[in-house]
Amino acid sequence: MQTFDFAPFTRSSIGFDRLFDLIHDTQRLDAQDNYPPCDIVRTGQDTYRISLALAGFSPEEITITAQQNRLTIAGRKPDHESEPRPDHEFLYQGISSRPFERQLNLEDHVEVERASFENGLLQIELARKIPDAMKPRRIEIGTGQQLGKSDRMKVVDQVRAAS
Repeated sequence: MQTFDFAPFTRSSIGFDRLFDLIHDTQRLDAQDNYPPCDIVRTGQDTYRISLALAGFSPEEITITAQQNRLTIAGRKPDHESEPRPDHEFLYQGISSRPFERQLNLEDHVEVERASFENGLLQIELARKIPDAMKPRRIEIGTGQQLGKSDRMKVVDQVRAAS
């Protein structure tokens, strides 16, 4: 993927900084290798599952960190396991146990629900949880004769909060 210059857009757009940063980060993240193999599945309207194939790793060797719109999954074998053992030698080693770090960008209100590890497959469940204040809501319309001054101010405040 080629690099794109967002300077003309940033000079004429206000509040889109995060979007441009995400696009720029995606270009950088595309450069990282695809180890370990990973699936991202939408399991419902607001739920997702990330599955990573981590053959040869145990749950104690894996860390999952969620921090401000970014999910980082890292794995590292203890140093003593990577050293050659005198009682055997590999004729062919197809199961990789190299250290890795995988980063994924998350939407604003996506949270990690839980993670499980079974049969060499790490599964991370995610859910989008939109705060009630951001959800659309119906505003009742009254007439000036039915409302007192304080009631009119409440309606005005509700309309301002909705926009």
